[in-house]
Amino acid sequence: MGEGECNFLLTMGKNKVFFIFLIIVGGISLGVFCFFKDGGYRNFLKNEDCFTIEELTVNGYSMYPLIEPEERVDGLFGYYNCHEINRNDIVIFNYSGNKNMIIKSVKAIPGDKWSIEEIDGYYQIFVNDSPLKNSEGNDYKLSEASSRVLKIYINDYPIIPKDAYLLLGDEIGGSLDSTRFGLAGKLDIKAKVIIK
Repeated sequence: MGEGECNFLLTMGKNKVFFIFLIIVGGISLGVFCFFKDGGYRNFLKNEDCFTIEELTVNGYSMYPLIEPEERVDGLFGYYNCHEINRNDIVIFNYSGNKNMIIKSVKAIPGDKWSIEEIDGYYQIFVNDSPLKNSEGNDYKLSEASSRVLKIYINDYPIIPKDAYLLLGDEIGGSLDSTRFGLAGKLDIKAKVIIK
């Protein structure tokens, strides 16, 4: 192969690389243009700026064994101003009967069908026809007393209404949670919890 042929192949190789580079840069530019054109940057900034992170220490055993007493977690305050509350989220709830906010798990969300059935002397919670379980896979088993408040709510709202949530601790017999105060309102759910 002559020297001229080698130079031609090298030049052609450089042109291919340059051409691929142009395609990549053009694709990225088009993506950025579409992102800004459709207002994506506003959603991006909104999502980034909609919450603050606070490190918190969990007191008590109501979320044990999912969360240990004295365990440190991050609370994303304001997170639900720009995100949906999802089933199984761990949240911080402002309970008006308690001086401190409480931490619970979201077990049912708006639109869910729920009920309580007596099984073997306990009252079991069902959501969308499935037995409700804690983080270890154990069924919630409530006493007659622990099930009273929920029965009232179920009688009035067999389908969880808009902006209402069933919040439970990890103890299968209930704790300071919806078994005591009923369904929680969205406005009282202050933060999403991230377990470290």
